[in-house]
Formats: sequence, structure tokens, C-alpha cells
Amino acid sequence: MIKEYKTIKEIASPLMIVEHVEGVTYDELGEIELPNGEIRRCKVLEVEGDRAVVQLFEAAQGINLAASKVRFLGHPQQLAVSGDMLGRVFNGMGNPIDGGPAILAEDHRDINGLPMNPAARAYPAEFIQTGVSTIDGLNTLVRGQKLPIFSGSGLPHAALAAQIARQARVLGDDETFAVVFAAIGITFEESEYFINDFRRTGAIDRTVVFSNLANDPAVERISTPRMALTAAEYLAFDKGMQVLVILTDITNYAEALREISAAKKEVPGRRGYPGYLYTDLATLYERAGRRQGKKGSITMIPILTMPEDDKTHPIPDLTGYITEGQIILSRELHRKGIVPPVDVLPSLSRLKDKGIGVGKTREDHAGTMNQLFAAYSRGKDAKELMTILGEAALSDDDKLFAKFADEFEKRYVSQGNTTNRSIEETLNIGWELLSILPKRELKRIKPEFIEKYLPEK
Repeated sequence: MIKEYKTIKEIASPLMIVEHVEGVTYDELGEIELPNGEIRRCKVLEVEGDRAVVQLFEAAQGINLAASKVRFLGHPQQLAVSGDMLGRVFNGMGNPIDGGPAILAEDHRDINGLPMNPAARAYPAEFIQTGVSTIDGLNTLVRGQKLPIFSGSGLPHAALAAQIARQARVLGDDETFAVVFAAIGITFEESEYFINDFRRTGAIDRTVVFSNLANDPAVERISTPRMALTAAEYLAFDKGMQVLVILTDITNYAEALREISAAKKEVPGRRGYPGYLYTDLATLYERAGRRQGKKGSITMIPILTMPEDDKTHPIPDLTGYITEGQIILSRELHRKGIVPPVDVLPSLSRLKDKGIGVGKTREDHAGTMNQLFAAYSRGKDAKELMTILGEAALSDDDKLFAKFADEFEKRYVSQGNTTNRSIEETLNIGWELLSILPKRELKRIKPEFIEKYLPEK
């Protein structure tokens, strides 16, 4: 039997203290019943003896300390899961907000999930095509990988996120692919942009959307990515689907974590974030992966805006430790009108070598990828030298590399937000660009591939 308490001691929003409780546990879900019959939800943050500190999901206004009742439900926060979730839009608490009916639940899952046993993990090895050349060709996304996008305020990461969600697919006819999209602490306009884009293009049919707005409570911001990952785990490991999870924006999540930590009067760590920020982010990121004996997989693209474009800020810094690489957006390329403005040289996918080659992409992929990196790097150096010393100071080869760098940005990096390139198209564009250079400079590609794929001038 669920016991009710009328022993609310004090409220310091978003926290509330309830005294004389029995058998209450950490992270347990609770309900507050107001004198007018309204129900608000909360969860247990701390238990000390017979005193519980609970966190409110909604506003504290109207809660009468003497007349309101609290009851604890005996389980942590849960999400009702079902195959019918595809094509639906939920808020950060897992309730439908698209005007459709409630989900007929096949199961209720704890949103904190279960840690994946490292021994049961299968190594990421299969290619996922996003249709974006800078990712597919140079920083390949592999099934089961965690590959974050580091952006800056004002850069078009939202458009890139929507493009990847719309275009991403696993090559192969027998694979069912789904996208779980979690928008964390975004504006109403951004939320409408994502949902309308998915509906307009038909991508909504294979997508589950969780939308948490900037004016929603901070505690809901903490739940949103966990709701999304719980839905992804169900679709991947119960339904055998290949699931891509996109979380935007992790910075808003970390800010909410800092806000709640400050309300609990915890000792702050670096830049005021709680000392457990690394551990907390790891509980999200490490839910991605492949399990041995399971057909499905979870691949994750967390998107975060770097405060002041600072890669050493705690959020991108810690994210870089936990994940397998990063895609970095460049303000300089954005100013040049290049869409998407992916800065390929500092970007990195640590697992790219596992997802390319014969039977996955194409035999020439590794060689062309290395050659494009090297040529673009040399071309950028040549352009800098040209700025300082003038074009006359460059050798003929350096002038060709400078031309290559310009063409590479215009034709390879810049493709707009609606162009969906197959991996063959991406590789062929790479070869067309390499034909600008003298054949003797293509030192990173096997001669037989040069003969087979290099276009005649």
C-alpha cells in the first residue's frame, strides 16, 4: 500500500524537504497532491534518516506546506515503450505532445537503463551513410559509435542535425533503421523547425522525437536524453533495429545539471559544474553500442555548442574523453558561406578505419581519405604563405595545392542542407578534386587505384 505524508517541511524551488518518511529510496518517483486535487511529480534526490530531499518536476507555486500530501510510488522514473513510438513526438517526460493518443505500452522501462557489460559489447565495424561528404568520406560514422558534433553559438548545427536525421541509413536491404531525436533545452522555433522538417520530408515515420523546451523545468532537461536512450535501447535490443540517436544540445543539459547541483549546495568543480559531470555524461554516452548476440545497435551523435568556441571548456573537453572522435564546425567556413561548415582537419573519427574498405564502402576509400587530408592541409599552408609573401613566392605545385584547397571547400565540404550524397558520389568527387594535382603528388594511394579511378584530364 502506498503511504501518504503530510510532513512537507520546506520548499526551496526546485527542492522540497519531506520529514518522517519510511522505506523511501534514492531516485524514487513521487507525487504531490495539492488541496485542489492537482497532481505534480517529483523524485527523490537524497535520503538521510527519515528525511527526504525531493526535486520538483513542475513549479512550486501553489503548494501549501500544511495541506499538500506527498506519496512515493516505489519505482524510479519510467518510460512506456512500444513499437508505436515511431512517428510520434513526446515532451521531455515521455508524454505525447503531437495530439495523438497515449502509447499502448508493451513495457515500462527505468529511464536510467542498465549499464552494458563491457564483455558483451561487439566492436563497431559497419558503415553508416549520412549523405554528408565530410562525415562519410573523411570522418566515417560506424554503427555503434559515439561521434559528437562540436559547434559554436550561431553556427548551423541544427540544420546539420536535421539533415543527418533525415538522410542517415545503413547500407543493406534487410536492415530496419530508426532515428531517436532528443532536443534538450531548445527554443520553440527550433523545436518547430525540427518537427516540421521531419514531417515535410517523411522522415518522421522512422523517427521518435523528444522535445524539451528552454522554458521547461531544469529537471525535465535531465530526463530528456535518458528518455530518448531508453526508447533507443528498446528499439535496438528488443526490436532489432539499427538506431541513430541525436542529442542536441548537450550544453543545455550540463547547464541544467549545474543549476540543480547549485540548488543542492554541492561543492562546485571546474567552471561551477558539479565534480561528477564526467561520470554523469558517461552514463549517457556509454549507453550507445552494439551487443553480442543482438541484431540491433545504437549509434550516437551528441551535439554541443562550445561556450566562446572553446574546445577546452569542461563540456567538450570531457565529451572528447568519453566519445570516439568529434566533428568540428568552423566559424571561418560559415562566414565564407560553406554549408555545412565542417572543419575537416581538426575533426576526427577514431573508428573510421573499421567502417571503410571492400564490402563496406569501396576499396579506394582509405587511400583517397588520407590523400585528401594531406592535400587540403598543404593547400591551406600554401594559401597562408600566399597571404604573407604574395602568389609569386609560391612554386607551381604550391599554386595547384592552393587551388585544390579552394575547390575542396567549394565542391566537397559545401553541399548544402538538402543534398544527399551516396558514398560513391563522395568518393568520385574526391577523385575529381585530386585530378587537379600532379599525379606524382598522389603518394598515399596505391598505383592500381590511381589507374582505375583517377579521371583523365
